[in-house]
Amino acid sequence: MNLNFMKKHIKPLGIEYLPEIADVIRRSFASVARDFNLTKENCPTFTGFITDKKLSDELQDGYIPFGYFSDGILVGVVLIQDRSEGIYKMKHLAVLPEYRHFGYGKSLLDFCKEKVMSLGGNKITIGIIEENTVLKEWYVKNGFFHIGTEKYKNLPFTVGYMEWEVC
Repeated sequence: MNLNFMKKHIKPLGIEYLPEIADVIRRSFASVARDFNLTKENCPTFTGFITDKKLSDELQDGYIPFGYFSDGILVGVVLIQDRSEGIYKMKHLAVLPEYRHFGYGKSLLDFCKEKVMSLGGNKITIGIIEENTVLKEWYVKNGFFHIGTEKYKNLPFTVGYMEWEVC
């Protein structure tokens, strides 16, 4: 997608957007929580249960939030963080359910790729629910490759790690 088109709809978000960002993340990841039977009791650290405080901590840790706006409404978000040596971590890529399948998620992903390259980066890393094969296939289709998994005893799912590299 054309970066100039994306720039019209995607912009960096300041701290004043924190409650809205957290709300978009929670609402977006609620469907994942339902699909994988995740609750605050069995998986309190799941992204779908993010608090404004936790998100604030992530922003203080250097994550930069970007938002996708459709007709002035924040409908999607993503965060990236410089991990040094050209590596960026991307997390919380989220699009509200009623705005899915219009290309907003892909636009956010493509924006992140372009942003990372413009900052001199050469790699994006992500972590996903390994069992979420639909999501994993979507990332593969968008240039990511699987690099491994890890099973944490406090999570009821396996974490899958993926990367995208500048060609």
